[in-house]
Amino acid sequence: MNTESSMVKQIRVASRLMVRELGFMNQTLATTDYSPSAVHTLLEVERQGAMTAAQLVQILGLEKSSVSRMLAKLIDAGEVAEIPSPEDARTKRLALSEKGKATVRAINKYSNERVAAALNKLDPFRQHAVSLGLTSYASALQACRENSDLTAQSGCDIVTGYRPGMIGRIAEMHGNYYAREHHFGSFFEGKVAAGLAEFAGRLDKPCNQIWLAMANDRIVGAVAIDGEDLGNNDAHLRWFILDDGCRGSGVGRKLIAQAMHFCDAREFSAVQLWTFNKLTAARRLYESFGFALSKEWQGDQWGSTMTEQQFTRRRG
Repeated sequence: MNTESSMVKQIRVASRLMVRELGFMNQTLATTDYSPSAVHTLLEVERQGAMTAAQLVQILGLEKSSVSRMLAKLIDAGEVAEIPSPEDARTKRLALSEKGKATVRAINKYSNERVAAALNKLDPFRQHAVSLGLTSYASALQACRENSDLTAQSGCDIVTGYRPGMIGRIAEMHGNYYAREHHFGSFFEGKVAAGLAEFAGRLDKPCNQIWLAMANDRIVGAVAIDGEDLGNNDAHLRWFILDDGCRGSGVGRKLIAQAMHFCDAREFSAVQLWTFNKLTAARRLYESFGFALSKEWQGDQWGSTMTEQQFTRRRG
């Protein structure tokens, strides 16, 4: 089974487990007498403040008739009230009654306690990973339903310069990816960390710069330009890496674009990078920015013998 199929299977298994453990297979949910869809409705009405039935249909992704029947039950139960719209008295808006507000408070208390109890079973690193991963995955599912594109709104900011934890985080991303995909070991990860540590001490020089992709205050991508280690007015593109969750989102292209803009502005004669022949997707990205293969040989600078490559992007 390839990596993608294995990931799909793992996510499907986890999704089924979440549905069961959170109680969505039960007829009622969150200590209420209401169905999961009705509980979801109450939470959305509370979040929006006031909304129309048509807006609720769009948010829930349910049939209009199903939403109408559910709203009728909630109105009869005194949880939701219909109020005239201030823009058009003929249009009714939905709002929580006092009873509905009390019900939502109870739902939120119960749900917050369940989530907090589960998170307490995890260390802080995994807690952050769960928060970021679930948020991204939920947004992707919504984009599939709405047939929209998340690429233009990847949720990442590109920043420059040193950030606390940067060296360890970039080394971690390299170590995890290359161990999984190409069986690199501690030699490679140590080399990345040592090189970054040395480079970080030279970031005060105007010919050197690093760009970091940040999502929820976490580094999820990086690339650096070392403007002095090669000499001859050549720049060295180094440590280009993305977190697994960012691949295919366009973040990598943003990072390389900013790095190339920097190189052009500083008028380097050429930009050089070293890689190996199995990184097909990265090669296509490099070539789209004007890099061309300039040298190829058998080498072991990453700890394993392989076909190493040098790519060059010449000014102009």
